[in-house]
Amino acid sequence: MRALERLERLYAIGGGSGANRTGYSSEEDEAHAIARAWLEEAGLETHVDHAGNLFGHSATAPGVWTGSHLDSVPQGGKFDGALGVVAAIEAVERADRGTVVAFRDEERGCAGSQAFVARGDLPDAFVELHIEQGPRLANAGAPLGIVTAIVGYVRGEVVVEGRAGHAGTTPMAVRDDALVKAAGLILSLRDEAEAIDEAVLTVGRIEAEPGGVNVIPGRVRFSVDLRAPDEERLAALVALTGIDGSRGVAPTVMSPAVRAALADEFAARGLPVVELTSGAGHDAGVLARAGVPTGMLFVRSLGGGVSHSPDELSSEEDVQLAIDVLASTLLRL
Repeated sequence: MRALERLERLYAIGGGSGANRTGYSSEEDEAHAIARAWLEEAGLETHVDHAGNLFGHSATAPGVWTGSHLDSVPQGGKFDGALGVVAAIEAVERADRGTVVAFRDEERGCAGSQAFVARGDLPDAFVELHIEQGPRLANAGAPLGIVTAIVGYVRGEVVVEGRAGHAGTTPMAVRDDALVKAAGLILSLRDEAEAIDEAVLTVGRIEAEPGGVNVIPGRVRFSVDLRAPDEERLAALVALTGIDGSRGVAPTVMSPAVRAALADEFAARGLPVVELTSGAGHDAGVLARAGVPTGMLFVRSLGGGVSHSPDELSSEEDVQLAIDVLASTLLRL
């Protein structure tokens, strides 16, 4: 299958374990050069904008866009981002209409798509094909899914105060250990977040002060990453932690019209219409927040839904079906 062969070529760039094409690196440059050759081979007119985003336009309906990104996290997977670009090339070539886009540096905050929308020259519609990066479609026995919304997120820091002391001479009964207090708080926050449907709370970094191996921690700082599919649930998470709720991105609802076009294609093939939210951010969210009618088509992830890892996997059958649906959706739009 040509799409998977192209994914293998992109995956081999730079060598080493996994995909290593960080944003604006020479490896991402190489991936864009290869993709540009594929676009031209498909008969599309190519250009690169001020931010390095790559476009391939057909002569018909160039305002309907599809694509994703070619950068990766360090030691990432074969499918994340790259599948959306190679599938877009296949779909636009087959439909003989639309525009393919490969945005730059998605993994570090959607830099390419952010720079693009800042210019204000927006498409008529955008559809991003992407692997799910989770197990829900596999658990449902469904090859594809339609994204209803991309979660909003807030990130911040929680500080827990205690009293530093000597690790050997301070009795356990009189200690005010900030790290022990922080551990209890983290577990409590985890339990309370689990009670909010489809919301997630993650602590990814902990710093204890003063940081000596023989000193009871007197202060602990830990990060929190809060995500939820709507404003109400996101606000509930923020209230749990007490952090500044203004530091983040609002939940983003996908276009009903684009979702309906995708659902019609599912129905035409007898596929179950599984709708789900995206727990990760995407370039699609940037375009949707800029006012572009936007939709996302998820492809089932296998192996427990692992992503950002060399173990990332989707089947050839699911990928082919997704390309079929994408091509027909472009015709509908």
